[in-house]
Amino acid sequence: MEVWLSWIMGLIPVLGWLLWWWNEIWYALPVERRCSVAGVKLPPGNMGFPLFGELFTFLWYFKILRRPDEFINSKRQKYGDGVGMYRTYLFGSPCIITCFPSVNKFVFRANKAFILEWPNAELMGATSVVMVNGKAHARLRSFVLNAINRPDALRQIAALVQPRLVSALEMWAQKGRIVAYHETKKVTFENIGKLFVSFEPGPQLHEVEQLLHDMVKGMRAQPLNFPGTAYHRARQCRKKVEAIFRVEIEKRKSRSEETITDLLDGIKQIKDEEGNKLSDQEVLDNIIALVVGGYESTTLESMWAIYYLAKYPIVLKKLREENMTISQNKKGEFITSEDISSMKYTNKVVEETIRMANVAAFLFRLATKDVDYKGYRIPKGWKVILWLRYLHTNPENFDDPMCFNPDRWNESVKSGAYQVFGGGSRICAGNMLARIQLAILLHHLSVGYKWELLNSDAGFVFLPHPAPADRVEVSFSKL
Repeated sequence: MEVWLSWIMGLIPVLGWLLWWWNEIWYALPVERRCSVAGVKLPPGNMGFPLFGELFTFLWYFKILRRPDEFINSKRQKYGDGVGMYRTYLFGSPCIITCFPSVNKFVFRANKAFILEWPNAELMGATSVVMVNGKAHARLRSFVLNAINRPDALRQIAALVQPRLVSALEMWAQKGRIVAYHETKKVTFENIGKLFVSFEPGPQLHEVEQLLHDMVKGMRAQPLNFPGTAYHRARQCRKKVEAIFRVEIEKRKSRSEETITDLLDGIKQIKDEEGNKLSDQEVLDNIIALVVGGYESTTLESMWAIYYLAKYPIVLKKLREENMTISQNKKGEFITSEDISSMKYTNKVVEETIRMANVAAFLFRLATKDVDYKGYRIPKGWKVILWLRYLHTNPENFDDPMCFNPDRWNESVKSGAYQVFGGGSRICAGNMLARIQLAILLHHLSVGYKWELLNSDAGFVFLPHPAPADRVEVSFSKL
């Protein structure tokens, strides 16, 4: 018995050592051998345990400590700054984390070397604008840019979204007490539903909203496809959303081909170089991806705007002064996209809100070949995680970064330090749509309403997106 006990006690540390170094031996060691021949090296780091990698460390900082930026800071302290790259194993794959402006810009610009193919790509749709590459991506993105960002489109969007928003604000005041996340989500989704698919508020739109909510939750979950997991639920929701939109596509096949009333009609008319239109599946993939991208980020940014304006009354005072002047000149009419362009302080509040919200904490790419950057190698087949949040919360890029200070936008931002919408040819095509919706909300909030946080000391959650734990519960009334 003593002999067996000695063997067991001796094997435990060996087994622990093997588990800790398994990913290093399996993934990093073969690459390091190739790197030594080329005169480069892997970025520093440790890849953690088999299957899980550094998942538990990630969850420790994001869910337990709720200090997400310490995840990167701990690596900087342990391995040094280098060029802002670290190796790890996360979300089921060996990865390179990038967290400095210069290396992020390098990855964004190298479109052929780093493609968007992860995580859980099938949930967004393999043929959607966020997933395809090359000419297909350029064609789809060009259409979305023209449909959403051109001046006349922004003018129409400003006119369309305001009636529902004004009505929603009046309803919030009647309730007297609201949860900002839920209320902004409802009105944002109603506007996106109208803009993109001509869906009116009602049971169908509510069902789509609930399905997409659960689908989004599974996008960055572990890809475990069995009942009870977020990923499995997301796949089921994706099928149901497809079925609803497929019925809508079939209804429109009897229409004149020239009839374009919303984004869905426009996507159906897109043609390739040979004059071929998109298949029904391509139309489905793209409209679902665009609806998801169009409402989730705007909802979160709107929630954070309400939160920060309540926390920083001096900012609200300056915002109100600018917008009161605009409102008096409009004499009861809705503001236009041209008005929004002239609202300098409002637009600074928009940018500061988006920076602080950090809706897309990180983006993902796949290396299609070995890529060397300043003496370090990003191996073919490894995933790249562009840690955008760290750019916007790093005091090396923004003075006192956790202070809500719109006046910081009086000066130019450090090159590459502001990447809230991504970068390169894949920069978010709907960035102007998000900005204009937020500016309109700020205008109507500031000129007509007042609110107070009911849980001013509420903590924060950071997964799947950053938010106060109470989702910003406020007392809300007319001025």
